[in-house]
Amino acid sequence: MIKSMTGFGQSVEDNGQAQLSVEIKSLNSKFLDLNLRLPKSFSDKELELRNMVSEKLERGKVSVVVEYVRSGDDEIKQSYNAVLFKAYFAELSRLAKQVDVTADAGIFELALGSPEVIQSRLRDEASEEEWQWVKKAVVEAISKCNAFREQEGKVLQSALIECCRKIHAGLVAVDALDPVRVTKIRDRIRGNVATFLGEDGYDTNRLEQEIIYYIEKLDINEEKVRLKSHLDYFEDTLMEPQANGKKLSFISQEIGREINTIGSKANDAGIQKHVVGMKEELEKIKEQLNNVL
Repeated sequence: MIKSMTGFGQSVEDNGQAQLSVEIKSLNSKFLDLNLRLPKSFSDKELELRNMVSEKLERGKVSVVVEYVRSGDDEIKQSYNAVLFKAYFAELSRLAKQVDVTADAGIFELALGSPEVIQSRLRDEASEEEWQWVKKAVVEAISKCNAFREQEGKVLQSALIECCRKIHAGLVAVDALDPVRVTKIRDRIRGNVATFLGEDGYDTNRLEQEIIYYIEKLDINEEKVRLKSHLDYFEDTLMEPQANGKKLSFISQEIGREINTIGSKANDAGIQKHVVGMKEELEKIKEQLNNVL
């Protein structure tokens, strides 16, 4: 069973204390390209989260976005160092008097904005209970993303099998034309020799030997057998339970090699027509395999 590298999974929850959203998107890539976006309070869990995602999604350009918003929190988010503020204000006021400037709201704002006067009360670290909740949501989103990939993989599998069947059909057509091709080559060589040398101007036995040697160089029987074997192996690999995107790519390269050799050795317009059709289907296979896990 093959999987697509295109996937999407989302988990959205609200437990009354916070709203949680985990969204995972994946696209095709030769390797795992993982991009995480986490709230600051969970930044220490990034490595653990990376390991969770890479273990399950394996390959692809993956984006993981975790949003966590605490609700019902009316606590003041910052406090003020009153002692330090007074010290800044007094010093600024003293400096203002020295240059005959009357203390006003501007000095108040300067003192309030001075270093370490405003202190944040934001809770930077998440509790273990919060992390377990987020972790569970991430697992659910990964599971949904994998299910999406499997569904897309079924569509890809059907398309790949269809392309293989068309290449098979092209091979059957080539196999039917091959004996006719050999006869045409033999007759053409004999006709050309007779035209140039006359019926009695050559050794018939020697000519037959040369024709056999020439036809052997153009023989495509081995390529036809190997091509059929590669196509069967490709379809068998599609049916295996594990994802085999890279393996399928290697097999498709071997399929292409045999098709190209048949085309270069065929020396026949009818066979070339079917070779072009097989190449077209192979390009479709390669394009689809770019998105197979």
